[in-house]
Amino acid sequence: MSVAALIVAAGRGSRAGDGFPKQYRDLEGQSVLARTLFRFLSHPEVDRVLVVIHPDDRDLYEASIGALAPLPPTLQPCVYGGETRQDSVRNGLEALAASTPDIVLVHDAARPFASPELIDRAIQAAQRWDAAVPGTAVTDTIKVISRQSEVVSTPDRASLRAVQTPQAFQFVLLLNAHRKAAAAGLQAFTDDGALAEWAGMPVHVFEGESANIKLTHPADFAEAERRLGGSLVTHITKLGTGFDVHAFGDGDHIWLGGIRVPHDQGVIAHSDGDVILHALTDAILGALADGDIGTHFPPSDPQWRGASSDRFLAHAVGLVRERGGIVDHLDTTLLCEKPRLGPHREAMRQRIAEIAGLHVDQVSLKATTTEKLGFTGRSEGIAAQAAATIRLPEANP
Repeated sequence: MSVAALIVAAGRGSRAGDGFPKQYRDLEGQSVLARTLFRFLSHPEVDRVLVVIHPDDRDLYEASIGALAPLPPTLQPCVYGGETRQDSVRNGLEALAASTPDIVLVHDAARPFASPELIDRAIQAAQRWDAAVPGTAVTDTIKVISRQSEVVSTPDRASLRAVQTPQAFQFVLLLNAHRKAAAAGLQAFTDDGALAEWAGMPVHVFEGESANIKLTHPADFAEAERRLGGSLVTHITKLGTGFDVHAFGDGDHIWLGGIRVPHDQGVIAHSDGDVILHALTDAILGALADGDIGTHFPPSDPQWRGASSDRFLAHAVGLVRERGGIVDHLDTTLLCEKPRLGPHREAMRQRIAEIAGLHVDQVSLKATTTEKLGFTGRSEGIAAQAAATIRLPEANP
């Protein structure tokens, strides 16, 4: 039977605190989403994996999957989610309908610790039943209370289960249930098992895992970091530097730090000529001792003509994560008389952080003039120098 995994990654994760949506936050050198995807992409019985993302998160998504390069053919093009989780799941199911798998596993992107054995049980449960969800025994006593906080009843905890994902379904039955709920205008379902119950499908529970936690609050991330930090891998700090320069030419704007900046000139370049992103890319490649930007993206290759430089930086960051490394900090100094950096600094820092999958406080951006000296002083061109600090696993002797 063909098996598809649908990873729901379109939420905002506001309870996890300030910063990126939780599925894109860093866990020991890889995003939460990258770790979750690896669990399903590496499972031998999962034929295809599709991720549903928020439309605003495309760059964060691309940076996350860059850590998985080379990408396996089982990873399908992502699709955009909707206003609710229910909408997002339905969008993903509709995208999968073109190939109509037999079984679909619906999984939260913020659960990066699902084991191969749990995925095995999910597939087996879907083969046995139309709908099944993983559950763990409840160890605390549960109270049902009124609006006035008065205890109404105490259920027998032996009959209670805390439900997780991946939830497993016969694909066509779940798709039809979602279509039926949408046609009825029902949007309250936050759990596909509950939607299946509403649609009249018998839903069974199979054994979940206590380690299959959902990262929701800051304390959950602290626990995840503690768990991952328990490995014996030692990381060594590496520092790389980069430099880039472009002459001014005709035009009405330049690209800096991934932001389109109005200017009375453009730059002469093979790609978009973003000196900040080019310098940062070279700094990361330098820390990796892996050539330079021209090695990876040769200007003689016509496919890079006019290319957006965010692809270069995302590629370099992906190489770090592919090697089990961590990007700690990016620092750039822009050298020019004009345009002024100040009005655009924070937008550039945010954009660089998005491309690299970092927090904005891991990105530093400064500017200086050359006191009217040299080609930058004469406003003939623009330059940037950058430094990148990364950590890589220590090589075995």
